[in-house]
Amino acid sequence: MTENDALQEEEWKEKLTEEQYRVLRLKGTERPFTGKYWDNKKKGIYYCAGCGTPLFDSNSKFKSRSGWPSFSTPVKDSKIKEESDNSFSMRRTEVLCKNCGGHLGHVFKDGPKPIGLRYCINSISLDFKSKNKDEK
Repeated sequence: MTENDALQEEEWKEKLTEEQYRVLRLKGTERPFTGKYWDNKKKGIYYCAGCGTPLFDSNSKFKSRSGWPSFSTPVKDSKIKEESDNSFSMRRTEVLCKNCGGHLGHVFKDGPKPIGLRYCINSISLDFKSKNKDEK
């Protein structure tokens, strides 16, 4: 890590809450059924909590019973990046914000048809803006 990288990480620590930093920058996860969006039914857009990039539309959100917000598709594939994750002796595909590199969660091939993907995302990695101006 260079001195510049360390400065950037210090800026992230100042910008994010401790829990956001642990998940977005250190690739942690929140406990299931504890995040603020796992059962959110409002219509709107989910943004990266790190940089504000639009990531998921509520129209692609579905109830997976996993305890995390689950989406069948991102807003645009160009907004996310996928990488192999072999941590904890598991083979998974990690989902990151393409703009800031923040860890969002993982994608699995057990989602609803016709696409069959389940983007399992940490609530703490997201900000939500309602399509209804009276809701947040």
